Amino acid sequence: MPQTTRRTALAALLATPAFAPSLARAQGNAGGDWPTQTVRYINPYPPGGSTDILSRLFCARLSELTGQQFVVENRSGSGGDVGLDAVAKSRPDGLTLGLGGIASQAISPTLKPSLPFHPERDFTFVSGIWQLPNLLVVNNDSPARTVPQLIAMMREAPGRFSYGSAGPGTTLHLSGAMFGQMTGSELVHVPYRGEAPGLVDLMAGRIQMMLANFSSSIGFVREGKLRGLAVTSAERSPAAPDLPAIAEFIPGFDIVSWTCLCGPAGIPPAMVARMNHWARQALESEGLRRAYLELGARTWWTTPEAIREFRAAQEAKLRPIILASGARQD
Repeated sequence: MPQTTRRTALAALLATPAFAPSLARAQGNAGGDWPTQTVRYINPYPPGGSTDILSRLFCARLSELTGQQFVVENRSGSGGDVGLDAVAKSRPDGLTLGLGGIASQAISPTLKPSLPFHPERDFTFVSGIWQLPNLLVVNNDSPARTVPQLIAMMREAPGRFSYGSAGPGTTLHLSGAMFGQMTGSELVHVPYRGEAPGLVDLMAGRIQMMLANFSSSIGFVREGKLRGLAVTSAERSPAAPDLPAIAEFIPGFDIVSWTCLCGPAGIPPAMVARMNHWARQALESEGLRRAYLELGARTWWTTPEAIREFRAAQEAKLRPIILASGARQD
């Protein structure tokens, strides 16, 4: 989605009744005293992208519910590690939180030996926030119209099918690596400096396929510029229910971009419980659910214990895929 379109969508969504200022704001903060002042929410990615819009929608809803401001601060660099390092090194007073997720907290530990933080030791996990699948797309001239047809073509021409990604170790790369590994196909990885150049080359026929970010690619599918074959989540996406899940053809295939609300280690448990309470109120509100669905995401509330366990399981699941792919960043 172009950046101007994203900003327009954000402005429109924030203007809906679900996000408009309300006199019926929460009273008493569920028996606690958090938040008592402005909360800084660090988004470790640049402004204008899907993570930025989804974060701002979430923070707008938290501000409405609690009566305190949640200010999004974009602090990008090193695939999200710069912003997460700032979260890890902040004071555990509940006034600095951040957007964690699959990249920095499940992929980077294997990909980057020199990671400046320890994903298990240096964070307090509060809740999941959203999940967003990737979308398997091919050029309109491709003979493949289904996942089984694509798999058959790949097996008949080993080493001749290429897929693009936004760079080594990204979810786009690992989705493709997993697709190749689980189908027994020899695929050629073509990394780009960002996702957009890869989508351009796919439309031009220079590469054969991508497992692209859903929000970035679904518009091209709906406009008839690319052909969508399937989503990478375990189940179909409510945002595109006509598209199957790859798992319908390859049992067990499941990789999504997921995020979580986290803070530095040492936040008092009672405060974490209040944070989780407000996160649940925000994520289960109908307005935020609808707004996320507009961008292909689904809200995803969890308990603090569940998101901590999920993060560890994701790191263990992705480690052999990363190692087999040869991706590494020093």
